[in-house]
Amino acid sequence: MSIAALGSHRTTVRTITEQFHAFDARNPHVYRAPERMTARRLATGATRVSLKDLFEDLRRQLPSGVTGLNNNYTALHARRLIDTHPHSARLFEPRRRAA
Repeated sequence: MSIAALGSHRTTVRTITEQFHAFDARNPHVYRAPERMTARRLATGATRVSLKDLFEDLRRQLPSGVTGLNNNYTALHARRLIDTHPHSARLFEPRRRAA
C-alpha cells in the first residue's frame, strides 16, 4: 500500500476541549449541576471547592445511562464556572494548562 493511501485513512483526533464541547452540547444539564452545587457550597461559607469532588458527587446522582463525565473535563468545567460566575473564582484553584 502506498504512503498516500495510508494517509487517506487517518483518523481525526479531537482535542480534550473539542470533546468537552461536544459532550456539553449533548448534556447541558451536567454543567448546571456543578453550577448549583458550587452555589450551595458558597452559600454555606465554603472557601474552596474541588470540581473533582463535585464530579464524584454528580456521578452518584446521575442516572446510570449518562456516560462521558470524563475527569479530563473537570478543569474545563472549573474554568467555565469561573468565567460565568467571576464572584466564585476564589473558590477554585485551576492548574495551568499544558496545551
